[in-house]
Amino acid sequence: MDVNEYMRSLGQHARQASRALARAGTATKNKALLAMAAEIRAAAETLKRENERDLEAGRSKGLEAALLDRLTLSDGRIESMAVGLEQIAALPDPVGEISDMTYRPSGIQLGRMRVPLGVVGIIYESRPNVTADAAALCLKSGNATILRGGSEAIHSNQAIAACIRRGLDQAGLPETAVQVVQTTDRAAVGQLITMPEFVDVIVPRGGKSLIERISNEARVPVIKHLDGICHVYIDSEADLDMAEEIAFNAKCHRYGVCNAMETLLVDAAVADTILPRLAVRYGDEGVELRGCSHTRAILKDINAATEADWDTEYLAPILSIKIVDGLDEAMEHIHQHSSGHTESIVTENYQRARRFLAEVDSSSVMVNASTRFADGFEYGLGAEIGISTDKIHARGPVGLEGLTSQKWIVLGSGQVRN
Repeated sequence: MDVNEYMRSLGQHARQASRALARAGTATKNKALLAMAAEIRAAAETLKRENERDLEAGRSKGLEAALLDRLTLSDGRIESMAVGLEQIAALPDPVGEISDMTYRPSGIQLGRMRVPLGVVGIIYESRPNVTADAAALCLKSGNATILRGGSEAIHSNQAIAACIRRGLDQAGLPETAVQVVQTTDRAAVGQLITMPEFVDVIVPRGGKSLIERISNEARVPVIKHLDGICHVYIDSEADLDMAEEIAFNAKCHRYGVCNAMETLLVDAAVADTILPRLAVRYGDEGVELRGCSHTRAILKDINAATEADWDTEYLAPILSIKIVDGLDEAMEHIHQHSSGHTESIVTENYQRARRFLAEVDSSSVMVNASTRFADGFEYGLGAEIGISTDKIHARGPVGLEGLTSQKWIVLGSGQVRN
């Protein structure tokens, strides 16, 4: 069987399994998730052994230390996978939820029911724990899934997939409800994203080049985000102690994440006061600062920011700073350079906060809070399949509800339309 035939076979099995999942109740899905967690704990030594095969191959190929770290399955990470499955089992099941029931003049009762999307294809890199997280979220939301992990984690992903299959079997669900692609051939991705008869949506998780390729070539709808170019704006009426803590946390809590601040905007009225304070704290953390000409007049030893800096997701200890003349200029900069992920304003002015919330068009918009809160766990979703900067269907952190849709339902008692 060649790659295209193999992928079509996975698609056919996934479509069939999606119908079985649509019939499965919450108790059955939760039983499978808890069984998967138990299987992962029981297979810890096997998982570490298979993971070591991937690590050895990665080291021989010269993978960077950061990539090897993301690839590693330690005892703690294996336990976290199991706990994650249990947490998703404990979440409310969105499937079948009925809302907005109303009576129409004809006497029919009209409402909407939340339903699975059907078959979800997920393409991801490096982190093998995504295999368990994605499988669990899709299963709980009633979706069959096809998972295509990175070639560097092939042995780890297959070992986790075996635990998932055993958990599904124990709950009486088809093992094909979760299928992990067994080939590292890149053609598998091309086939997966062009099978609308079998796959209802694609979720890519990885680098910008991967997501751009999938967005350009897919014939299946894609839930995606390309960049996390997040901004914090310190207003002239900000509490400067609060602003300092937020701007420091948004940049320095973690660097290599999509909700880290990459550009700091500061109102000119408070720049002389707040920027030297922040520069000391950033300097203690080794953060490289790049500023506009006004910023460099205050912080004389920093590098000049170029036009490219305003459009760069650093994922590193680098921060661009721009001094602006008020809220309108700050929002105009965000409109021009934001990737639509997350923006935050620090202000005590209620009217400016309301304008920022209404006029800034990103998937998460915040007042007096760090951008680092733009996360499925922090939003109470339990886990996330990713963060969407699209505007249709799911937007922001995509959890269980984002993996479902709604259909109209009508309850009648014999009505016919005249």
